[in-house]
Amino acid sequence: MKWELPMYNLIEGSKNHSNIGGTNTDSWFLHLIQIHDSAFPTGSFAHSFGIETYIQEDILRDENDLTKFLDMYIRYNLASADAIFVKKAYYLAQQQDKASLIHIENICHGIKLSPETRKASAMMGRQFLHTVRSLNDNELIKLWYEKLKNKEIKGHYSIVYGIYAAIIGADVKMALEMFLYSSVTALVQNAVRAVPLGQMSGVKAVFTLLPVIQETARQVMTLNLDDLDNNSIALEIASMKHEFLHSRLFIS
Repeated sequence: MKWELPMYNLIEGSKNHSNIGGTNTDSWFLHLIQIHDSAFPTGSFAHSFGIETYIQEDILRDENDLTKFLDMYIRYNLASADAIFVKKAYYLAQQQDKASLIHIENICHGIKLSPETRKASAMMGRQFLHTVRSLNDNELIKLWYEKLKNKEIKGHYSIVYGIYAAIIGADVKMALEMFLYSSVTALVQNAVRAVPLGQMSGVKAVFTLLPVIQETARQVMTLNLDDLDNNSIALEIASMKHEFLHSRLFIS
C-alpha cells in the first residue's frame, strides 16, 4: 500500500471540524501537533503496554519483530477499542452529551482487562487533562476535571483526547491519525531503549507503519460502539505478566 499524505485546507479549515470554544480553528493543526509532541507531558514514555514482557521473554528481538508487533497493536488493539473511543468522544463532545461521555468512559475502563493497562490509560489521561486545562478554559474541560477530582470518572486518555480534539476544532480523521501515530511512536521509543535497538530501526519501523495508520484511521471512521472488541488477548496476558517481571523499565 502506498503512503499518501492527505491534503488539508488549513486556512478555511476542514469541513469536518467543529468550533465549540477554546483555540482559534485556524491554529488547530499546529496545536494538534503540539499535544502529540514528546515534550507534551502525558507520561507515555513510562509505559510499554506489555511490550516489555515480549522483550524479556525474547519474543521481540529486532526491527522486524517490533514492526510486526506494532502492526498487530494498531489493527487488533487500537482499532477495535481506544481509537473508537476517541471518535465517539469527539462527536459526543460536539453534541455536549455529558451523560453519554461518562457512559463510554465506563465502557473504556471495563474493556481493559489488565490492571496495569487500565492504570496506564487513566494515568496518561489525567496528566493530559491537567495539562490542557491550563491551556483552555472550555466548560467541558472544566466539567471533566471536576468529575475526575470528585472520582466520578477515571480519566482515560482516549476519552479526554477525543473531547479535547473536538474542543480545539480538529478534523476528526486527522485527530485519529495523530492518535494512532503517537501511540506507535511512543512504543517505538520505549522499545529502542529496552531491546535495545538502533535509532534507525525505530525510524524504519514507524515509516513502514504509516500506511497501516492511515488505513486504520479510515476503517475506524466507519466503526461505532457496537464494533468494540478486545482482539489482543495475548497482549492483555503480557500486560498482566508485566507486573511480576523480575526487573522493569516501565510502569506498564
